[in-house]
Amino acid sequence: MPELEARFMTMALDCVQREYPNKISHVLASDADAQAPHELHPAFYGCFDWHSSVHGHWLLVRLLRTMPEGAMSEAATAALDSNLTPENIAGEVAYFEAEGRAAFERPYGLAWLLQLGAELREWDDPRARRWGAAIAPLEQIVSDRYRSWLPNLAYPIRIGTHNQSAFALGLGLDWAREAGDVDLEGLIIAKAMEFHAEDRNCPIGYEPSGEDFLSPCLMEADLMRRVMPAADYVTWLDAFLPDIPRDGSADWLASGIVLDASDGKLVHLDGVNLSRAWALEGIAEALPAGDTRRESLLAAAAAHEEVGTRSVNGEDYAGGHWLASFATYLVTRRGVDAPAWRALPEDALPE
Repeated sequence: MPELEARFMTMALDCVQREYPNKISHVLASDADAQAPHELHPAFYGCFDWHSSVHGHWLLVRLLRTMPEGAMSEAATAALDSNLTPENIAGEVAYFEAEGRAAFERPYGLAWLLQLGAELREWDDPRARRWGAAIAPLEQIVSDRYRSWLPNLAYPIRIGTHNQSAFALGLGLDWAREAGDVDLEGLIIAKAMEFHAEDRNCPIGYEPSGEDFLSPCLMEADLMRRVMPAADYVTWLDAFLPDIPRDGSADWLASGIVLDASDGKLVHLDGVNLSRAWALEGIAEALPAGDTRRESLLAAAAAHEEVGTRSVNGEDYAGGHWLASFATYLVTRRGVDAPAWRALPEDALPE
């Protein structure tokens, strides 16, 4: 879908170096901490907020890999060269290391930073190696934040917005597998199983909430396909979402409705349509070919994708600064094509 991808890249290029408007998530320790966004975050100051800037940069990298070279590729390369420098990343590292910022952007922004790192690691291109080397110190800090956070996280965070744990565990796991970080991979698998192995009858009929952009039920199912062998996952899904129809219908899961796309919270529902679509595809891919639920999952995914991608038009910055990243994750099958489940040695799993 080159016309869609060109639209998405245009939206990212419009925001990764656009400093204002800007929503800063920032704790002031003194007057000296009152600084402009580009001073606080030399690399990721655009796209309204830090996490959207990070996944805007991921979008550019992802589409540079998948789109034909052209004028937009030159603009994307220039933007990434300007922002992802060792000097700028050193400024980001300094921000993370300052006192009182242990929970900054945890877990959503951290998950997208690892997604950016995974994308760069996968791509055999001198530009990717250059940008990957630049972000490596921040990548290390973020993966360490996962290591310090997860052992102390006593309960899953079952919401449809930034703090959701299932989404963050899934993206973190994809990075750990790509990076060969077996210790972090084992920690995430153990935590996912601790939280969710016995979950039953997820109330998907209660979704979406009015400001969701991630489905609590479907993101959990998308995570568990990454951590369970295929046969075990089929059994788990039977119990977790027992009412998935087997008739190929799409109407068992209605898409979210946005009545005011200029409202930064209400427009989240455009995102839930996109993220539901990629989760539904991932769940279907994890089922055996003869499983009659596959057609209903894929039909619902297609219906959500149609509604979701139509909303990614850049008409209002409330959605324009982030929805293109969700759409790119969907249409390029990023989650479906992520590193697959594999058996780990027993000693790689925390007790």
